[in-house]
Amino acid sequence: MPILVDVARDGVVVPVAAERVKAIVRAVCAKERVRDAMISVTFVTNRVMATMNREYLRHHGPTDIITFELQATRGVTMGDMYIAPAVARDNARAAGVGVREELVRLVVHGTLHVLGHTHPEGDGRTISPMWRKQERLVAALA
Repeated sequence: MPILVDVARDGVVVPVAAERVKAIVRAVCAKERVRDAMISVTFVTNRVMATMNREYLRHHGPTDIITFELQATRGVTMGDMYIAPAVARDNARAAGVGVREELVRLVVHGTLHVLGHTHPEGDGRTISPMWRKQERLVAALA
């Protein structure tokens, strides 16, 4: 099975084409030597993200991304990621980067989580091996 990627835009405007999102997911999988995967990327409103954040993570308000790594079946990596472009836009502004770069970062980040990578919460997050890998991939793909 190849790497299958589905992209949905749940009522939001996303300044990155669906084909570009698919290419990013496939590139990360290739770099990580994953050959068989089914991954969905859904862009959602802040309202939907806040509901998901409360329901699944017990946090208040919208976040930029929530990722679900699903149980692999027959060697096929599976997972879902949900991204809030409005939160990404705010994060990009605060970091002094473009919104497209930030969306690439989130797609890379979510894909790495689907592939089983983790990072600590808090201050250690941005110096973790996953974060360094993410930033190398973003530099190559953005």
